[in-house]
Amino acid sequence: MEPDADLAALGHLIGDQNRARMLQILLGGTPQSGSALAAATGISRSLASAHLKKLTAGGLLRAESLGRQRLYSIAGQPVADALEALLMLAPARPVHSLSGSARRRSMRMARTCYDHLAGITGVAITEALAARHAIGERDGAWVLGERAGTVFAAAGIDVVSVPRGTRPLLRPCADWTERGRHHLAGALGAALAADLVRRDWVRRHDGSRIVTVTPAGLAGLDDWLGIDLGQLRATAAA
Repeated sequence: MEPDADLAALGHLIGDQNRARMLQILLGGTPQSGSALAAATGISRSLASAHLKKLTAGGLLRAESLGRQRLYSIAGQPVADALEALLMLAPARPVHSLSGSARRRSMRMARTCYDHLAGITGVAITEALAARHAIGERDGAWVLGERAGTVFAAAGIDVVSVPRGTRPLLRPCADWTERGRHHLAGALGAALAADLVRRDWVRRHDGSRIVTVTPAGLAGLDDWLGIDLGQLRATAAA
């Protein structure tokens, strides 16, 4: 039986190194201009424009006009999920410099995955929420736990009023650096990430998925969920 979906066409679309790099940058959840993506990938604006046109036509990216600028972003959560799943299968790039090694450690420690937190930090938060019965599993799906209201309220989040749109309130997202473990996604995952940024517990960096947990964030996560990120960082580096 011949398959209906042309998987090879998708493979060709993401198989180019520059296009793959652009997709990974945009997985951070921040829309980027063509010139910013060109600079980040080290190619000319005209070549970047050609790549972005292909990715948009292929349904992986969407483009929005903001004044005279066009901003590009991942076309939606299903696309982000598919790309994250592929990252789990992809081999790691070889690292040949101290800066590259440091960047890889930072990426593993804390990063954005579309609009929620991932890496050691995202997984630690998720597992701490589960341990405190703020989230749980029922019939194979993630659900709010019996103490969800109390636990999330301590971080300033009203779980009842979290805007959902058409997506689930919460769901697991497989973490590609912490193999076999998950971080919190869905509307609640996005709301939590936004709240941590607003509190300056977490800081984003332009053009990068890497985020930094601030001293206030280290103290706050310890007080709120008993997470010792310093210890987790040391364990991961060992």
